[in-house]
Amino acid sequence: MTRVWKWNRPVTVREVLEDLQQERTIAYTTVMTVLDNLHQKGWVRREAEGRAYRYEAVSTRAAYAAALMNDAWAQSDNPAAALVAFFGMMSEEQRQALRDAIRIAQGPEEAGQADSGSDTPATPAENPGSAPEGDGR
Repeated sequence: MTRVWKWNRPVTVREVLEDLQQERTIAYTTVMTVLDNLHQKGWVRREAEGRAYRYEAVSTRAAYAAALMNDAWAQSDNPAAALVAFFGMMSEEQRQALRDAIRIAQGPEEAGQADSGSDTPATPAENPGSAPEGDGR
């Protein structure tokens, strides 16, 4: 998926193969099998072009990461504790990115309400309705 996201356009097995071969030896059939598996799982769509297919990501890398996080969070028997543990693993840069994302997700109206009492926006644990939902797969 990294190669498909990297180009952000439909790619052939041959293009992915040639890119991967710059780093390691890999067989054409291996790349073809992986792309076919990704297609069957619904992560890429494909369109025939002659005797080959062009593969394109169904969602963005960000949407995929969000879906993974949402799935993991949904499996927790204590979502608040899982978030606290997750926040504890974050670097300061990641926590700032989270604060920025919450401001964006809340929009101008909710952000004004959150800012009225404090300089720090509410975290998803404090305001669970503000976290965006994953897009699924």
